[in-house]
Amino acid sequence: MNFDRNTIIGFVVLALLFFGYFYYNNQEQKRYNDKVKREKAFSDSIAALNKPKTDTLAQKKDSAQADTQRVVAASGTFRDAVKGTEQLIQTGNELLNITFSSKGAQVKKVELKNFKGLDSNLLRLASSDFDRLSYPVVTGPNQTLQSADFFFNKIDSAKNADGSKTYAFTLTSSDSNNAARIVHKYTVKPNDYMIDFDIEFQGADQLLTQGNLNLSWQYSAAQQETDIDFEKQNTQVGFVENEEFDYYTVGNRNSVDFNKSVSWVGVRQRFFFTIFQAKKNFSSGKLEWTLPSDSSHVLIQSTANMKVQLPVTSSAAAGFSMYYGPSDYHILKKYDQKFEKLVNLGQGMYAFVRPLNRFVILPIFDFFKGLTPGSMGLAIALLTLFIRLLISPLTYSSYLSGAKMKALRPEIARLKEKTAGDQQAMSMEQMKLFREAGVNPLGGCIPALLQIPIFFALFSFFNSEVSLRGAEFLWANDLAAFDDPIKFGFSIPFLGSHLSLFNVTAAATSFLISWYSMSMTPDQSNPMMKYLPYIFPVFLLFFFNKLPSALTWYYTVSNAVTLILQFIIQNYIIDHDKILAKIEENRKKPKTKSKWQERMEQMQEQQKKLKDTQQKNKR
Repeated sequence: MNFDRNTIIGFVVLALLFFGYFYYNNQEQKRYNDKVKREKAFSDSIAALNKPKTDTLAQKKDSAQADTQRVVAASGTFRDAVKGTEQLIQTGNELLNITFSSKGAQVKKVELKNFKGLDSNLLRLASSDFDRLSYPVVTGPNQTLQSADFFFNKIDSAKNADGSKTYAFTLTSSDSNNAARIVHKYTVKPNDYMIDFDIEFQGADQLLTQGNLNLSWQYSAAQQETDIDFEKQNTQVGFVENEEFDYYTVGNRNSVDFNKSVSWVGVRQRFFFTIFQAKKNFSSGKLEWTLPSDSSHVLIQSTANMKVQLPVTSSAAAGFSMYYGPSDYHILKKYDQKFEKLVNLGQGMYAFVRPLNRFVILPIFDFFKGLTPGSMGLAIALLTLFIRLLISPLTYSSYLSGAKMKALRPEIARLKEKTAGDQQAMSMEQMKLFREAGVNPLGGCIPALLQIPIFFALFSFFNSEVSLRGAEFLWANDLAAFDDPIKFGFSIPFLGSHLSLFNVTAAATSFLISWYSMSMTPDQSNPMMKYLPYIFPVFLLFFFNKLPSALTWYYTVSNAVTLILQFIIQNYIIDHDKILAKIEENRKKPKTKSKWQERMEQMQEQQKKLKDTQQKNKR
């Protein structure tokens, strides 16, 4: 690629887009951190005010006893169900280990068999004390108690004909004259991350107020990646309201109200997704979240208060589903519930690259991944070669444009001498020269600009592709995170406390491209135009240091291919003698000016006359 003026303009635009993107991300992270600090300071002040002067074991015991007394007092007709011992039921399928608790008849812990956590054990979801699913149950006149406070002591299990397993937890009234009963049924299907959850009420007209089932689903997203800051930036809440998908990045706001029918709510933390879905939709609700400090190793704590309207009859039931699994586009799409829309294949200002990822990058990468099992790095290299082959016509046209510019170097040099530093006159004469020679000065710029969507598509793709998580290649331990073989032991502004080696190779190959291209380019009188190509690789060194090594490895391979193609095309494919002959042939042809060219020349002529008049007046 040759760096004529318009090519450099293209790279300026690319650099500005890079800078704008990373500046936007940094500002978002700053706002997020400030918000966390404010919330923590507020919560700490409240805690300090409420904290007793002494915090003794006796006081903790008194508090627990007071809570127990409160539960017993509000238990009403279910008084026998608030005392007991928690029973844990462990089950699962080929993908999940699931632990159910008889206390509240809810999910206690989920482990993903195909993924490892930061401690090298099976990755856990929904396993903290904060995680809870509950709803108020009417236990007597003017009395209610949360379902999570009851022990569902009757537990049954059954294996179904389709290979699924169902676990039924039953809560019955302690009053022999009251037949009220609640049953929680969980169905675990083979090879599925989705768990079916059904609630059956006997005496629903007594247990619920006017048929309102007000569910509270609490979820705590624990840190799963080494770079908690980057994971937070890629944490979002999503939902489908009134059949329309929407989402929020958690640092931008802290709640959303639902006034229309809602199909599901969920939390995505870069590579993992937890969803709570109502099979017949929630009628209304609210989702709110808080952002704990980094020291807690928790990204977000969310609470969804969702309402399901049931008929005011004796018997009633509500069906739900819960997804605990990877944020995998293919897996989520098969449910046909718009879950996959929260996978970041292009969002916000970069939503325009989502179709490119969906219909080109993703299927091609899946194909190469199948060809190279066990080597994601090789699959990325093959993807890079495919993309370069796809855009090879643009690449060739760019090099051809550069070769034409090189052929005109002597004439451009003579024009500089002729115009004697008059930039306006030089611009007019240069346009005439290009038109006579049949050279498009934008020939090197447009191909460079057209590659920008590809880069941003890959940026989104490599940040969201779960198969890259934990994939090792060369010195990188995880292609989904930055490689850091070089650690400083201290932090450098904008660079961090490490140096990514793939980032170094990407910046170095970018510098070599700039050096080779500038050696083939007419001399630039403008210092900015002369040195800008060398500044760009330095920007990359800082911008790319914390990005996934999959992206910097891709950029390294792409740059290496560019260097090879430049040398081969310039030395063995492009015939410079034919180019000169073609230029001479173009000069002999009659020229027609487009309206744009005519207007441009008229403007330049007017500016030149105005400048000449101003100079005469000064004399």
